[in-house]
Amino acid sequence: MDPVVLNFHDTLLHQSDVDLLDGPYWLNDSIISFYFEYLENVAYEGDRRFLFIGPEVTQCLKVSHWRDLTVFLEPLKLKQHQFCFFAVNDCEMTEKPGGTHWSLLVYSKPENMFFHYDSSAGHNCDQAWKLATNLSKYMSIEMEFIETDCLQQNNCYDCGIHLLCNVDHIANYSARNGKVKGAGLIKPIMVNTKRSELKELIESLSENRH
Repeated sequence: MDPVVLNFHDTLLHQSDVDLLDGPYWLNDSIISFYFEYLENVAYEGDRRFLFIGPEVTQCLKVSHWRDLTVFLEPLKLKQHQFCFFAVNDCEMTEKPGGTHWSLLVYSKPENMFFHYDSSAGHNCDQAWKLATNLSKYMSIEMEFIETDCLQQNNCYDCGIHLLCNVDHIANYSARNGKVKGAGLIKPIMVNTKRSELKELIESLSENRH
């Protein structure tokens, strides 16, 4: 029996998903999807500068031919947003996200650049490049792609936590400064406290829906 803990927009969290936050465990696509949904629908609700695209759609955007991206991106009005965040993984399969490593790709329209944040430098570079290439062709722009310095993980399981901390940091910075370049690195304390913060957030949302 794996009871549902939270039904939040398009994400269903089960107890087994939430248990991953106790660590030391790799975060699955359900937890990542939940947080991207939270950013899109709560934290940055109504702020049309931002678009947060979770693992499942990101995977489709990465493995599909760029001419087929319209079906995914037209409803999201990608071209109308200033900053777009994508949860990237290293899975090569088309039918599900999966994979073993998470990283963050950010498209900044004001700077016309893709910024890739990988807490295990180089691991997801090819995956992020493939996604950025597809998106640039869809948007008919000349691609500029930067592997950005970021805090590196010191274990084999915190890539998802780094992804979510980087999303928080870059979104906050770009909201204040209108750009991504110059945001700097996240602090280790953000990584160390993120799991407990996520559990508290899920518990709070769950209580409010009962």
